[in-house]
Amino acid sequence: MRPFFALACLLTVSIHAQTPAASSDIKAGFAERDITPGIGMEQPGGYGKSYHRTFHDACKVRVALFDDGKKTAVTIGLDTLVVPRQVVLDARAQIEKATGIKGDAVLICASHSHSSGPVGMVMPGEYDTASDLVKKLAYEESSCADPGYLLRLTHEIVAGVVAANQSKVPVQLGCGFGHEDKVAYNRRLRMKNGQTWSHPRPGNPDIIEYAGPIDPQVGVIGAWDMQGQLVGVVVNYACHATTNPGGISANWIQYLEKTIQGGMDTHAPVVFLQGACGDITQVDNLSPYQNPKPEEWSKLVGGRIGAEAIRVLLSMPKFTAAPIDTRQEVLKIKRRPPSAQHVQKSLEIASKARAPGDPTDYLFAKEILMLDHLNRVTPVVDCEVQCIKVGPVCFVSDPAEYFVQYGLDIKKGSQHAFTFPCELSNGIVGYVPTEEAFGPHGGGYETRLTAYSNLEITAGTQMAKKGVELANQMSAEPKPEPPKAPPFGGAGKGVPWTYGSVPPELE
Repeated sequence: MRPFFALACLLTVSIHAQTPAASSDIKAGFAERDITPGIGMEQPGGYGKSYHRTFHDACKVRVALFDDGKKTAVTIGLDTLVVPRQVVLDARAQIEKATGIKGDAVLICASHSHSSGPVGMVMPGEYDTASDLVKKLAYEESSCADPGYLLRLTHEIVAGVVAANQSKVPVQLGCGFGHEDKVAYNRRLRMKNGQTWSHPRPGNPDIIEYAGPIDPQVGVIGAWDMQGQLVGVVVNYACHATTNPGGISANWIQYLEKTIQGGMDTHAPVVFLQGACGDITQVDNLSPYQNPKPEEWSKLVGGRIGAEAIRVLLSMPKFTAAPIDTRQEVLKIKRRPPSAQHVQKSLEIASKARAPGDPTDYLFAKEILMLDHLNRVTPVVDCEVQCIKVGPVCFVSDPAEYFVQYGLDIKKGSQHAFTFPCELSNGIVGYVPTEEAFGPHGGGYETRLTAYSNLEITAGTQMAKKGVELANQMSAEPKPEPPKAPPFGGAGKGVPWTYGSVPPELE
């Protein structure tokens, strides 16, 4: 027998030793539904109106459902900018009616795609009791959700969960962390004037350094049926979905999906859950090089994250027992009201016709007047914190564009082997910066008062502490490990390879 043939035989024995298990205590189901908006619908993500004119790729509801025989939990990724709270409440009620799955076991997370459908920023009827000026600013000059699209989104979320529940099968699960630090950057930078600015632009001589970290971990869950076929993947990573490849799009998440499906030779759904990326984007303000074109940039971000997810999928040990547990609490958090002077100055600006040139003063005056109305009618905001445990993985949600430091704090405080922070989940309360960002050396776009972002400065800390508290109320499962090798020696086990256990031959 030739040496390479003998080695092939040994490798075959090794592979056969890891054949799929005969049974499993955990079932999983995956599904996806189309939520692509129509041409002409509003494109969300700005403080004014913008409309979709072209199509690039489909937007989806992406569902991962897990059932341990006692409890079922669902994680849902949406190719949307945000997910309105009312959509979450309506979808949960309909899911429970259709499937019996409790609402506190359903996590709904938006990817924050800036090239998706009209789900915000102004909700239908939200400013009906405001002054005529504020109603005009809200409904005619701001990005607005489409009522029909919200109903469609709710319907497809429910349909996706029903489909995943009906298709669930016994599975082997795997989970792990990868590392990708070349596509995500903190967009806030320390400046020579002592402040922190958002996107001061590459080449700015007043930049000193990044003002915060990134989270390079790529969290991955893989599910294989008992014949070894991949049935679904969950990916958690922290980076704004603002590559905007052109037209209606899931953004770089499309290329994450394509990379995984192509590399793994599968059509299995890929469920993306956005990490804490309130201050994280694909833009490197310290790079001396030009940014890629949007299409190329989308492929770069999605492709690198997807390639790292593949590496994790190929190396993760599999297991067939994954106890499920859930926790949930709704915090009541106050808004930061604008001062009377701020409101008066904004009224003076917004009452006049919008001047040509830089619209910044007008846009943020508009936002202050809208916030002033919101603070009068709803001065306290519901902020749901939810934890879902699936074996050694714990998903911890918050409804904000959450600064990355809070995601890192949650990971550090959690007792679970793999903790996946999921921002923009189960509602939307806007940017939630760190308390340091509001200090004497803070500042930047995310700290500005708007109708979108306005919670009291301790909001992020409150949510992080509650997330860790709820996560640690649930028992932690051991970190999965590959099967141990048999002990060396004895009864023919662990015998050295006779082809190789020889001294060198010199003649």
